Amino acid sequence: MKKNIIYLLAFLTVCCGTIFNSKAQIIPHPLEMKYGSGEMVLESDLVIIGSSEVQNEAEYLADFLEKGFGRKAAIRPIGEGLKLVLENNLIEKLGVEGYRLRVQGDGITIEAATPTGIFYGVQTFRQLLPVTFEHSSESQAITIPYVEITDKPRFQWRAFMLDESRHFMGGMEVKKLLDQMALLKMNTFHWHLTDDQGWRIEIKKYPMLTAIGAKRKDTQMEYRSEKRYGESHEGFYTQEEIKEIISYAKERHITIVPEIEMPGHAMAAIAGYPWLGALGTTETVPEIFGKMPDSFNISDPKVVGFLKDVLDEVISLFPGEAIHIGGDEVNYDPWIKSDEIQAFMAKENLKSPVDLQIYFTNQISNYLENAGKRMMGWNEIMGDDIHEEREESQDAVEQKLASSSIVHFWKGDLSLIQKAVEGGYQVVNSNHWDTYLDYTYERLPLSKSYAFNPIPDDLEEKYHKNILGTGTQMWTEWTPNVEALEKQIFPRLIAYAEVGWTVLENKNYERFLKALQEYKQRLKLKGISFYESL
Repeated sequence: MKKNIIYLLAFLTVCCGTIFNSKAQIIPHPLEMKYGSGEMVLESDLVIIGSSEVQNEAEYLADFLEKGFGRKAAIRPIGEGLKLVLENNLIEKLGVEGYRLRVQGDGITIEAATPTGIFYGVQTFRQLLPVTFEHSSESQAITIPYVEITDKPRFQWRAFMLDESRHFMGGMEVKKLLDQMALLKMNTFHWHLTDDQGWRIEIKKYPMLTAIGAKRKDTQMEYRSEKRYGESHEGFYTQEEIKEIISYAKERHITIVPEIEMPGHAMAAIAGYPWLGALGTTETVPEIFGKMPDSFNISDPKVVGFLKDVLDEVISLFPGEAIHIGGDEVNYDPWIKSDEIQAFMAKENLKSPVDLQIYFTNQISNYLENAGKRMMGWNEIMGDDIHEEREESQDAVEQKLASSSIVHFWKGDLSLIQKAVEGGYQVVNSNHWDTYLDYTYERLPLSKSYAFNPIPDDLEEKYHKNILGTGTQMWTEWTPNVEALEKQIFPRLIAYAEVGWTVLENKNYERFLKALQEYKQRLKLKGISFYESL
């Protein structure tokens, strides 16, 4: 790196405009981090060196540096500068997301086996710089410590879920959250796009899904309350808008997993096309929350065909492997009372509504598998009575869930995780007591968020590999605006980032709280609200 880019600490005595960052506060905490005995000064003529294979990562870094230095860094394939180096032989040691970052006397190097690893090295480099860097009003030199960091994630699935069915937040807020996910090295955005209270994705074959299903007349203000806001709520994403957000996420190495609820949580869709429902009476989008009375009539081949048509358009939009179908909290009453559905069950030798749901779920799983996708659903898809509400006669489930399904655990005894992995299923652990961001801070304090371990204590080690990772969920029934939303998400999302990335032996809550104080400054400078009284 050129001499006029890098200066030794001695030069600082005459460089009064330098911003100094002596010790980095990196979240999530790296696997290994060793400080050297010197410091380095960076100035605005910094050059980024990287091949065409890491062009996206180089451009991302250049855009970031421009915010602080006031000029965009040049990107060159060879030469001296901040080097982004792909080393295929690092795959065995660091995997596809790991990286090594060196700040030494001869320069800065970020190396990894893949562009994803390079990108995460860039995120750590960003946190080496002062919090105020990208918000500076004038270009200043930046001093960072000599350090060597070797890092890789504990889990491959590190997710954040946003429910936009209950309250639509819009693309600007989604991108803001994706930016934070990127800095925190979270790699999966679970996008809850349909539910009883709103359908938020354009499906061109069925325009009434958004013409009717994306709007409700009013909204319940409080749990089990008659209070209403007195105004309508609406919003949805066109397919072009979704493509743009997918591209934005991809640049940040984030995969989007869409959730299209079936066979329950379906009343917004049924309001658009009443023939989809089991009751035959649903014509409006509900304005209250909770377990709703209607579900899709999945005994009707026309309804199953509709759902496959919807999935065809979803598959064409989202390049990721997983498609989430929900599958939770299905109200079986309309199925039990329907002569048509009971006749179908008898014909197919399905003994209970639970068997009917699994039968249907396997149809969808096979359909997705034939399209090169994997089905994912909340852990009710396995047929367990996690709500303890069935009659004994309904509990003898004979159908077995398709083996390729990803089980998203959210509720029930932890022994159900053991049951799932013993059955060969892969599991994402999002136990609601530990990961639901809509819960109050009294019910789910930051300390409990940080302490969450996606691998249950008594799970046999041979099954640990079946735990893909974890997700944290932001359900939006009671967060009608962006400020309320962000205060529920932050700072707990920051803790979950460390849950997903950092190995247990490197976690330290007191150190995390210290690093969090600096991260809160980042949030303030970005105009992101957060809950302050911890």
